[in-house]
Amino acid sequence: QLQLVESGGGLVQPGGSLRLSCEVSGFNLDYYVIGWFRQAPGKEREGVSCISSTLGITYYVDSVKGRFTISRDNAKNTVYLQMNSLKPEDTAVYYCAARGGWVNGVPPHYDMEYWGNGTLVTVSS
Repeated sequence: QLQLVESGGGLVQPGGSLRLSCEVSGFNLDYYVIGWFRQAPGKEREGVSCISSTLGITYYVDSVKGRFTISRDNAKNTVYLQMNSLKPEDTAVYYCAARGGWVNGVPPHYDMEYWGNGTLVTVSS
């Protein structure tokens, strides 16, 4: 059974850092695109970053470029999202998601096939 479990969320001050983890089971990271998405209260779920299957090419939306870094560790079946220079507007529930196939950018949330339950990130002083 394919599962994704996020961890690493919490409360952080503006300018601080957090690292989110997405542990996957039931499938091989080499064959799936893994994306990070977020949803703030009252807003639509939006893509943040993704890492492609096989070659591990990374993509980011403009609002997080230069601040967030996605990476994966195939041996640990885990994908990470390192978030630096956090801003209050980064506050949201963060989800990881998976889909097969290939991408040339961060896909829309409705294109993803499998989802974790999310982890809350709050950026506040």
